[in-house]
Amino acid sequence: MSVVLGYDESPGSARALRVAIEVAAAFGDPLVLVFGAAAPGGTGEEYRTHHEAIRQAGRIGLDHAVMSADAAGVSTTVEVIDQKPPQALMDAAARHDARVIVVGTWGESPMRGALLGSTPHKLLHLSPIPVLCVPGEE
Repeated sequence: MSVVLGYDESPGSARALRVAIEVAAAFGDPLVLVFGAAAPGGTGEEYRTHHEAIRQAGRIGLDHAVMSADAAGVSTTVEVIDQKPPQALMDAAARHDARVIVVGTWGESPMRGALLGSTPHKLLHLSPIPVLCVPGEE
């Protein structure tokens, strides 16, 4: 089994990283760090440039997360997936036999999440795998 974490270096995902490392260590599971890199749009040179910039930002952020997991003695796998974050996380969780998907929140209201389609909100409604939502620092 594994623990899958959606990570983007936001304050909510920074705290979620700490929790995911604790959960993975407690169960002796590897930590799968996922960044959903789907860029808006879908065609043209501007899209390709934007898409590569998003992928690069994801790789840099995930490198920081790997260092934190390594320091705690938790093995990691890194995936930058060309999908929107909710689908990227569910697909990675299925491939890696995840016991849980961990995501951070940044204090948005449930109504805002429902209207704007936040990643935690979508996962809570769509994921067949348990989802642990970690609130950001106060």
